Amino acid sequence: MDVINQLQPEECAGMEDIRREIDALDQAVIKLLGKRFQYVLAASKYKTSATSVRAPERFKAMLATRREWAEAEGLSPDAVEQMYRDLVNHFIAEEMKHWLVHRSDT
Repeated sequence: MDVINQLQPEECAGMEDIRREIDALDQAVIKLLGKRFQYVLAASKYKTSATSVRAPERFKAMLATRREWAEAEGLSPDAVEQMYRDLVNHFIAEEMKHWLVHRSDT
């Protein structure tokens, strides 16, 4: 998903422009996180155990990849890892609830 900002950072005339463009980016990020969460819940129907929901090896590998991506974008790998650690731990807890409810349906 590409976000089309009205102005590039160097074109902003002041804080109002900058805040508007940041808000547009944040809105797009949050929309993408919502879509990511939909995939997380969809994945729960393919999980066969609580361990498969938590997927500790996948979690570890995912964090390592996000660190690489952060570094490639000039961001702090530590900050991005912590952000994803918190987000994905929350998503895993929600997926576990979803998995437990739907597991008992079968």
